Amino acid sequence: MSAPSDEPILRLENVSKSFFGFYAVRDFSLDVRRGSIHALIGPNGAGKTTIFNLVTKTLPPTSGRISFKGIDITKRSPSEVARLGMVRSFQISAVFASLTALENVRVALQRFRSDGFAFWKSADVLHDLDERALALLHDVGIESYAHVRASELPYGRRRALEIATTLALEPELLMLDEPTAGMGHEDVDRIAALIKNVARERTVLMVEHNLSIVADLSDRITVLARGERLAEGSYDVVSKDPAVIEAYVGSEHE
Repeated sequence: MSAPSDEPILRLENVSKSFFGFYAVRDFSLDVRRGSIHALIGPNGAGKTTIFNLVTKTLPPTSGRISFKGIDITKRSPSEVARLGMVRSFQISAVFASLTALENVRVALQRFRSDGFAFWKSADVLHDLDERALALLHDVGIESYAHVRASELPYGRRRALEIATTLALEPELLMLDEPTAGMGHEDVDRIAALIKNVARERTVLMVEHNLSIVADLSDRITVLARGERLAEGSYDVVSKDPAVIEAYVGSEHE
């Protein structure tokens, strides 16, 4: 992976989100540097997924400013933000279960056709996308599953397929929400290697509970608690922070 740049591709400035007076996120600021893998960690309910929702515009912030590539996206729509080059995966695999792996990636690739999705045309026109779709499946290690329905894929391979569909959209910032959730050890190792590989050419912001994955992959880590930033730095720094230890396991006298 190329060395991270000091220029932030994503910036949050004093962002807050309240729901009927309850603050899920309060005065939160964050810089994500280009070319880095940046992890958001924290106990359940810390506000990590809310921050993802604010960044991708599925939720509007109550206050604060969000910018992407130097562009103020605070009031932009989700589709506008996606077109700027930000793509997100979800905790629950979001692929078309009845389609094959190849067909799922082709659906994503249709975004770049000059004639749009062209549902009224023969399906044969989509075969023009097969070569690129197969290349993406190869990149995530599931080319041999190209003609297997997504519903029949092992769980780890299904998550790899989801990453392939996001890569088809050519993101500059790839946001991964718990990419290894629910996986066995073998699949965790496979997805971790995949994340490291795809991060060579893009920025990754991820929420992840598996701290060994966070330690191995992340250039920088931001720790949240109760919707606020608790600590930030390398894994060695944040893992030794007393406030972080208390947030995860409680203080010694509790």
